[in-house]
Amino acid sequence: MYWTEFLTVALIHLLAVASPGPDFAVVVRESVTHGRRAGTWTALGVGSAIFLHVGYSLLGIGLIVSQSIVLFNALKWAAAAYLLYIGFKALRAQPAKPLADDLHKEIGERTARGAFTSGFVTNGLNPKATLFFLSLFTVVINPHTPLAVQAGYGLYLAVATGIWFCLVAMLFSQQRVRAGFARMGHWFDRAMGAVLIAIGVKLAFTEMH
Repeated sequence: MYWTEFLTVALIHLLAVASPGPDFAVVVRESVTHGRRAGTWTALGVGSAIFLHVGYSLLGIGLIVSQSIVLFNALKWAAAAYLLYIGFKALRAQPAKPLADDLHKEIGERTARGAFTSGFVTNGLNPKATLFFLSLFTVVINPHTPLAVQAGYGLYLAVATGIWFCLVAMLFSQQRVRAGFARMGHWFDRAMGAVLIAIGVKLAFTEMH
């Protein structure tokens, strides 16, 4: 009965999650810089943050945020500040040591908790995600759809997001890919930092429509 609606939700989500954004940038950066373990935990953090968006969408809190300029701006500036912080931090990256030693050192330094938090905060504070889920649960999904079914959609969205970014982490954490960034790794880190800063600046000037 709800398969058509589910397929619509799945298609919209696929198009949204495949679009490069702060989630993609932070997962790629963690994967290349710290390895597959850190990249995977970051991806799981991004996926887990979806439950946050789904939760307030089901409770109707997202509608309140979208209608309040003060709350929307507070969320927007918090997200922009965080992206600018990790972006400027990446810009300060220094040339790496030989690959084997560097990988061992960095994997040891980056904790699972730190990587997970990085992904969770990046997605959780994204006001565009707030508007995306708000529109999804108010326009695409019929308000009369049972709450249990909507929750099922939310579970799918979280799992699908986590799986997608885990695949991204697997791709960019491959030895050949990382080896390719080994000599110029600090420049890649700085480039990703510039991307995150650009996204943060763009986000800071996002206006509620």
